[in-house]
Amino acid sequence: MPRLRGLHHLAFSTTDMKGQIAFFSEVLGMRLTALFWMHGVPGAWHGFLELDDNASVAFVAMPDNAKGKSELGSSHAAHGGGASAPGTMQHVAFNVESMEDLMAFRNRIRQNGVPVFGPVDHGFCQSIYFAGPEGLNLEISTSVNPPDPDEWIDPEVVALAGISAEELAAFRSPPAGPGARPETPQPAFDPAKPHLKYPPALYEKLLEMPDEVYVARASYNEPPARKLAADPAE
Repeated sequence: MPRLRGLHHLAFSTTDMKGQIAFFSEVLGMRLTALFWMHGVPGAWHGFLELDDNASVAFVAMPDNAKGKSELGSSHAAHGGGASAPGTMQHVAFNVESMEDLMAFRNRIRQNGVPVFGPVDHGFCQSIYFAGPEGLNLEISTSVNPPDPDEWIDPEVVALAGISAEELAAFRSPPAGPGARPETPQPAFDPAKPHLKYPPALYEKLLEMPDEVYVARASYNEPPARKLAADPAE
């Protein structure tokens, strides 16, 4: 059964690309691996900092980002236990392998002048909490073992969420999904399903577009430094 495995990248909007890169590099020791014009989005640029060989934290700088308003309790949670609007990122937690590593990060963060709290014992993980630029709520955690569903699924909260016994059983053992074959066509538009927020006329055309046409039009796979080396006049 195909499974999602870890994080490929987590993207944040920014109006201060250099400040975000400096914080994640200097305070958290993450290596900058990419900084380039965002593919297919005029005026936007993208930065990637490495978590491991397969996962990154990314930042997106767009001209219209500065028009947005950061508001505690709406666009941003004030802290790890604070509220924010549905669909916004409340906080992000990064993983380390051991308590020794967690404490080393607490020292490193404090040595860079950033307050950090914890480690807090959550039972299945230990966590420290701190802030990043532009109101980010950040956490670093370590776990000895993943949570045991028999111990960590609370019947009271199951009922509060409106989940039936049959639904809970299905959620705990989700059905196997399809493989790469046979190909599944794009579904018809259903307003009850989640959708990307393109202009309606454009979105209708995208939904009708064959996959191979969309892929050909949207793909940009040549590294910018290689392109400049091949054609320095650009």
